[in-house]
Amino acid sequence: MSVIKVINENSLNWYLKYIGFPLAVGLTMFRICSQSTNRRRRAALEGKVVVITGASSGIGEALAHIFYEYGCKVILASRRKTELERVKEDLLSKKLSSKTEEPIVLELDLADLRQCEPFVKNIYDACGHIDILINNGGVSHRGSILYTTLEVDKKIMYTNYFGSVGLTKAVLPKMADRKSGHVVFISSVQGLIALPDRSAYAASKFALQAFADSLRSEMHQHNIDVSVVSPGYVKTSVSLNALTASGENHGVMDKSTAAGFTSEYVAIKILDMVVNKDKELVVSQFLPNLAIFIRHSFPSLYFWIMARRANKTNFT
Repeated sequence: MSVIKVINENSLNWYLKYIGFPLAVGLTMFRICSQSTNRRRRAALEGKVVVITGASSGIGEALAHIFYEYGCKVILASRRKTELERVKEDLLSKKLSSKTEEPIVLELDLADLRQCEPFVKNIYDACGHIDILINNGGVSHRGSILYTTLEVDKKIMYTNYFGSVGLTKAVLPKMADRKSGHVVFISSVQGLIALPDRSAYAASKFALQAFADSLRSEMHQHNIDVSVVSPGYVKTSVSLNALTASGENHGVMDKSTAAGFTSEYVAIKILDMVVNKDKELVVSQFLPNLAIFIRHSFPSLYFWIMARRANKTNFT
């Protein structure tokens, strides 16, 4: 019995020394770091007026939740008012440790540029200013260039590019007067590499990237930050709502989309980007990141890979 007792005591001592103690220290450090991060986020965001387009679902809805949780006055915008009201109710039902101002719901069709100025005026009338504009609303595309109508190209460009540019131009003068503001564009990995059968979508996101680069340079003197987020595959309804060559809804959940990151994961990455005032953020899986590297380092190889990919698809 004494031998067994000694073995058990030695085993316990070994466990405490090499597993228990390091584990306890690690958990304690994790809690300290987590609390520090949360305090830093709240200090940077509490009371800020944040406008989020495309807030009725997907990344936009997840952004609404996370910015609201950190004390922001959230303005929810999209074409679908019923869904925005649902998101608002979800936010109000949260049990938060500190009081947060009630979200505001505003309808906005980004493809109708006439709505941009009145939309921003409504926010200024209600809140006085805008601290952060997150241009998230948009629509994707699934279709061959041969068969995609020009109307589809125009609709996607108006929604994804001109809508975001129009809204940004509407908020900039007051941001410049205040010498404060942050404009965020939710682009895509397809704003960095173009894929077959996504021509209209990729073109709109490439244009957005270029506009943001110019805007960032010009706004530096006005103390306005500009950030671009390029997500890879995210599990949202983006492929379901994508426009086909004829302008109909694609209505299919792509396998790559279904296996993508959660909206919540991407939203917290974007929130930290805003807190840190990072200029660019790519949130993507290994293969899209590899494709970006190949496109810039070995373009001929990239063109060959994309040609083979195009041959395997049959979008019309």
